[in-house]
Amino acid sequence: MLLATALSLALTQAPPPLTTVSEQSGWVRTGRYSEVEALCRAFPKAYPGKVRCDTFGTTPEGRPMLALVASADGTLTPAANTKKNRPVVFFQGGIHAGEIDGKDAGFALLRDILSGKTLPGVLKGVTAVFVPVFNVDGHERFAPNHRPNQVGPEEMGWRATASNLNLNRDYVKAEAPEMVALLRYLHTWDALVYADLHVTDGAKFQPDVSVGIEPQQSGPQALRALGVKLREELFQELEKEGHQPLEFYPSFLDDDDPASGFAYGVPTPRFSHAYAAAHHRFGVLVETHSWKPYAVRVKATRDVVAGLLRLVSRDGASLLAAVKAADAEAQAGKVRDVVLAWKSTKKSRVLPFKGYAYERGPSEVSGQTWIRYDDTKPQVWNVPYFDTVEPALTVAVPAGGYVVPPAHAAWVAEKLTTHGLTFQRLTRASPATDVEVFRATELKWGAQSNEGRQTLSVKGAWEKQSRELPAGSLYVPSAQPGVELVAHLFEPSGSDSLLAWGFFNPHFEQKEYIEDYVLEPFARELLARDAAVKAEWDAKLKDPAFAKDPRARLRFFYERHPARDTRLRVYPVVRTAAAPTASR
Repeated sequence: MLLATALSLALTQAPPPLTTVSEQSGWVRTGRYSEVEALCRAFPKAYPGKVRCDTFGTTPEGRPMLALVASADGTLTPAANTKKNRPVVFFQGGIHAGEIDGKDAGFALLRDILSGKTLPGVLKGVTAVFVPVFNVDGHERFAPNHRPNQVGPEEMGWRATASNLNLNRDYVKAEAPEMVALLRYLHTWDALVYADLHVTDGAKFQPDVSVGIEPQQSGPQALRALGVKLREELFQELEKEGHQPLEFYPSFLDDDDPASGFAYGVPTPRFSHAYAAAHHRFGVLVETHSWKPYAVRVKATRDVVAGLLRLVSRDGASLLAAVKAADAEAQAGKVRDVVLAWKSTKKSRVLPFKGYAYERGPSEVSGQTWIRYDDTKPQVWNVPYFDTVEPALTVAVPAGGYVVPPAHAAWVAEKLTTHGLTFQRLTRASPATDVEVFRATELKWGAQSNEGRQTLSVKGAWEKQSRELPAGSLYVPSAQPGVELVAHLFEPSGSDSLLAWGFFNPHFEQKEYIEDYVLEPFARELLARDAAVKAEWDAKLKDPAFAKDPRARLRFFYERHPARDTRLRVYPVVRTAAAPTASR
C-alpha cells in the first residue's frame, strides 16, 4: 500500500511530457543542448507522422545541428512540401546563444499546437520548420553573467560561435560552417517566412518586443504592401495579448540619449531578415526586451511565432503567389536596378514612446555622459521618429551578368550554391568580347578586422574593355530570382560585397615595384618629351599635400611607366551585356 502510494505520488509529480527545463523551473533556467537533442528525438515519438527531427549540419566542435519539422498531414520533407505548394514558416532560436528565448518558446508552442491545445488545424495550412539553436557551440559556452543587461535565465550561452564569429553578420559572406549548413537547409525548404528570434541590448523602456519585417519599405513593390499587412495584423494580435510591439529596432539615434529618438532602418543582407527579403521572401527579426523577465520574453516570442503561423496558414496561397510573381519577374530579367543601401529620410513625426524617468549627466568614472533610469516611474517620451527610408546607393545590374575568373571560381561557386543562386561554368574559352571592368581610384582599408576579415571600401568606375573569358570562369546571370543578392555579392561599391568583405584584397595590393633610381630618370625624360604630362604634373604640384609627399610624386610617374602593373586595383570580376558564348 505504501509503495503504491509512493508510486502514485511520483507519477503525479513527474513533469508533463515534452516540457522543458525552463517550464519546470518556472522560467528561471534554460536547458543545455542535450535537452534539445532529447526533445528532437521525443517529438516524433509523441506525434508520429506529424513531426520529423532533422540533422542538417555539424558544428566545428562536433555537435549536431537540429531542426523539428511539423505538419498535420505528414508533409515533412521539402519535396513533399513543394508538391503540395504549401507555405513554410522557418523560425530559429539562438543565433546569439545568450538570447535564447526562441528555443524555449518554440518547443512549448509546437507541443501545444500538436496536442491541439492551441491553434487547432493551423498545421494543415502551413509547414513549421523550427531550429531551436542555430549557434550550438556558443550555446554550450554556458555560464551566468553572459548577458549582464538581460533579466534571466540564470545561465545562458555565448553570443559568438566557437570560432568567435557572429552568425548574424555572416549571411552574405557565409564563412561559418554553421551558416553554410543553415542556408543550404533554408533554401532547400524555400521558406516563405524566415523568423530570427533575438533579445535586444540597450535602454530601459516599456515596450516588450520589436518585430522588424521586410519587405515593407524595401524589396519588390508588390511585396511591400503584403509585408505591411502582415505586420499590422500580427500587431493587432500581439496587442490583444497585452504586448507593446514596435515596428523598428529600439536603438536611439544618439547613444544613451532618449531625446534623440528613433529611426526605421533597412539593414544590408548580412543580417537575417534583410537576407530573406533579398530572396523575395519575408524576413522577420524578433527582438524581445532584455530587461523584461524571462517568462515575459518567452511569452512574447511564442505569441509572435504563433501569430505568424496563423496568418501564413490563412493567407499562404496569396503570399506564395506574390513571391513567385516577384521571382518570375526577376527570372525574366525585368529587374534592372538594385538598391544596395538605404537611409532614413529627413521626415519625422513625434512619437509618444513609453519609457521611464531618467537622468543624464557627467560621469566621474568615464568622463562621459551617462544615463540612469528609474523604472519605478513610467513616463512618456515625445521623441522624433524618422519612419521612412530612401535609397542611399542604387546600381544598375548588367543585362547579362557577372563573370568570375577561374582563379576564384571554386570558392565563389561554393558560396553561390550556398545562397541558392544559379551560375554556369565556361567549358571553353570565350573569344574576345565586350565587358565592363572596374578599376578602383580610391581605397580605404578597415582600421581593424571585422568578423576576422580585413574589409575594403573602394571608389572607382566600370569601363568598357574587350577581353577573352577563360575556360573555367563562372557566369552568374542577372536574370534569376536572387538578382538582388547577386548584386550585393558582386557590385564592388556595396558594403556587403565579396570585395568589401576582403575576399579580393590581393588584387588591390601592389606586388611588383620599380626602384626609385629607375623612376627618377624616367620622370625627367617623360616631362621633357610629353607636354600633356608636363601640364598635368605642374597642376598636381599646386596641391600642397601632393607636393610634400615624395611617394605620391613618384607614384605619378610609376603609373605612366610601361612596366607598371596594369591589373593593380582592377577588380577581377567583370560584367557582361550577354551570356558568354561558351556558357550558352
